[in-house]
Amino acid sequence: MGKTSPLELGQRGPDACQEVPMRTPKRLYAEARIIYHPELLTCLHCGDLLVLWNYLAWDKTVQTLDRRLSIATRPGHCPHATCPGTRLRLRSAEALRLAPPGSTYGYDVLVHIGWLRQHQRATYSEIHTAISARLAISEAHVRYLYQYCYLPLLACHERQQRGRLAQGAQAQGGLIIALDGLAPQGGEPQIWFIRDLATGLTLRSGWLAQLDQPTFEAFLTPLAHLEWPILAVLSDKQTGLVPAIATVLPRSRHQFCQAHYLRNLAEPLAAADASFKGELCKTVREQVGDVLRQDSRRPPGHVGGLTVTGLLPSLVEEAPALLGHPPAPSAAPTASAPAAERVISQLLCHTRYLLTLKGRPPLRLAGLETYERLHSVACMSLDLLAKRYNPRLAHLYQGLQAALAPFAATYHVLHRGAAWLRDIAYILEPVSTPP
Repeated sequence: MGKTSPLELGQRGPDACQEVPMRTPKRLYAEARIIYHPELLTCLHCGDLLVLWNYLAWDKTVQTLDRRLSIATRPGHCPHATCPGTRLRLRSAEALRLAPPGSTYGYDVLVHIGWLRQHQRATYSEIHTAISARLAISEAHVRYLYQYCYLPLLACHERQQRGRLAQGAQAQGGLIIALDGLAPQGGEPQIWFIRDLATGLTLRSGWLAQLDQPTFEAFLTPLAHLEWPILAVLSDKQTGLVPAIATVLPRSRHQFCQAHYLRNLAEPLAAADASFKGELCKTVREQVGDVLRQDSRRPPGHVGGLTVTGLLPSLVEEAPALLGHPPAPSAAPTASAPAAERVISQLLCHTRYLLTLKGRPPLRLAGLETYERLHSVACMSLDLLAKRYNPRLAHLYQGLQAALAPFAATYHVLHRGAAWLRDIAYILEPVSTPP
């Protein structure tokens, strides 16, 4: 059946839609074909050698972070009809370790998605952007793998740690738990976690469509039936959560999270610091942007890779020392000019990097750090100019001085606020008491 044009489809009526061919799914071309055999060679019941069936099971294409594999396993069984092992279909454990059943994505993909989501706080769109260059996957499938594959596997793993949880609970006479939820994406249900602070194990996790008292009570109820008492609960002031904790765990002490306190307290300072950094970087680019954008002149034979540390030094620079010969003396005072140019180029590159610093409020503010480190660059440039004049270095020093001067008063105000935050964080930090 040939393809139908849109014009012909409109002339032939709505029934013609049934004749339009569907889109052909994309094929994944594997880099290697691997057929696994069972690692077990003898029957578990009679001890006789297993016989392989003449067909392939679990035949599929698996995408990992590194490559695509076409894998299959040839199952084995006991050859004796009277042995119970003849009904078994033993597969390869190595093949089963590559990907979960029903999925064509490897376990390494699931772990990478979970790491980006839970530790980097990445959105599904950001995760898809990060891994789509390495494998074929859609944003909707990233969400599916995280919610329906990664989280159940994580729960199964942590359920095996009950002995570790019991050991920690017996040591301190009960559990101290923390409740927190990840920020939802655009009206989606919010995922919440209940963790034990001593071991870091997740006691419960779930997607909550509503954040009211009945929902939190249902989420917290299993904690009331544990064999260990809940000594204390740490949480924020989420609406409905506070009365739910008082209802389900009335004998537990409840404390609000000090990290949330400090982060909320730092919001005005963080906003002022972000505005300060934006204006500062704009002014710096206006003053020294042309010299920063200049291509650094590289001497002949210069390569981009640098040996910084390690057992093997750079052979180009350290070869005379390795061979036991001292470096040749300079023939003229101008021989140090290329070295001076390299130092200046690195200083300009470092200045460009400082304009891209990112902060992590409440204790790391990018605006303050950018100002302080640019001021250090200006002081270093002045010291270098006192030893050897260079027009690019002079332009950098004069531009930084002109750019930093108008922001000095604002910097001192923000610096005082940051000092207050550090003092508050020190007061809130728990004091360890000797046993």
